[in-house]
Amino acid sequence: MRSVEDHLARVTAAAVAPRPVRVGISEAQGLMCAEEVVVENALPAFDQAAIDGYAVRSVDVARAGETDEETGEQIIVSLPVVGEVRAGNRQPIRLQPGQAVKVETGAPLPTLADAVLPDKWTDGGLSKVRVGHSVRSGQYVRRTGDDVQPGDVAVRRGTVVGPAQVGLLAAVGRDKVSVHPRPRVAVISVGRELVDIDRDTGAGQVYDVASYALAASARDCGAEVHRVGIVGTDGVREAVEAQLQRSEVVVITSALGGSASEDISSALAELGDLVVERIAMHPASVQGFGALGPDEVPTFLLPSNPMSALVAFEVMVRPLIRIALGKRQPMRRLVTAKSAAAFESPEGRREYVRGQLMRDEDTGEFMVAPIPDNGSHLLVSLAEANCLIVVDPEVTEVRAGDDVIVAFLAQRG
Repeated sequence: MRSVEDHLARVTAAAVAPRPVRVGISEAQGLMCAEEVVVENALPAFDQAAIDGYAVRSVDVARAGETDEETGEQIIVSLPVVGEVRAGNRQPIRLQPGQAVKVETGAPLPTLADAVLPDKWTDGGLSKVRVGHSVRSGQYVRRTGDDVQPGDVAVRRGTVVGPAQVGLLAAVGRDKVSVHPRPRVAVISVGRELVDIDRDTGAGQVYDVASYALAASARDCGAEVHRVGIVGTDGVREAVEAQLQRSEVVVITSALGGSASEDISSALAELGDLVVERIAMHPASVQGFGALGPDEVPTFLLPSNPMSALVAFEVMVRPLIRIALGKRQPMRRLVTAKSAAAFESPEGRREYVRGQLMRDEDTGEFMVAPIPDNGSHLLVSLAEANCLIVVDPEVTEVRAGDDVIVAFLAQRG
């Protein structure tokens, strides 16, 4: 029996980011940058006012606000206002010594000006301004290249593009960028007993729930999903081979008891080695995994019962997709919580128990209530859960008040 850690290491080692594509920067959000975006021009491209006020030479207002030794009064400096520069102005203005120019935030700084006096430090005069506060050289000025200089890297390869990166790309004049697109995940259900939800079930038939649930899970963690639907064992090779040509991950769900998994493995043997084995976890203790096709596409064989399939996806498939997306933290956030009730766990397997996580508003401590196990096939309990309680293989009993490790199920980006 393979440990969860060993199997997960084998799975995640197969993660490969999709081949880069060039997209508009508005479409790049959430994707991993596939190039070093080198800046060609300085940002800002010119010295500009960082605040509404008056452009001045700092030396001209150096004594403003000091106390006059003879009179004991505050020194007020008066400067003539010789013009106004608005943001977007394209006509250069030269400031002479002892003058001020009214400026807006983002306006080009007049020649010789080295600082901006905020409006609040002045009387707001239009033809002459009275100043009661000094300003340092460079204060309230955005200098040319303060953000980036030519040759700087604005966005590095491997960075996940977020709002700040989109803004920076726009600021340096880039309308497109190379990114690794969302991994394409194909979901296939295999089983003679399955019917799609747009048909009525007959005797011995059940709806294909697992493929819908797994497709939603893949979409939830950032993948582009194609739900293939139901195929028979005799058609599984053709269906999988077709998806290997257009997917970065293939997920097959099927009954794994008896000879069912052997039939699928045999059908796919020409595409690669899909190994079905026992994993030391519960639910979903039987799973299959292999790298199939000429591109060695990670391919999973998961249980057909939806509850087990979703837990297997959460533990094994989701981290691989998140790694392919370039996420720095592909695993769910783990916290320590106190169990609100006692429960048992099978020895030798890592148990994933559905739970409801709460937090005490006064102490900030987490508490988790395990949801009673009424069968691994019931989706209701997982729909009610907001976390999974992760119980180590050597622990067979958890008492009320014991500390347990809990994985949030809420999407965290």
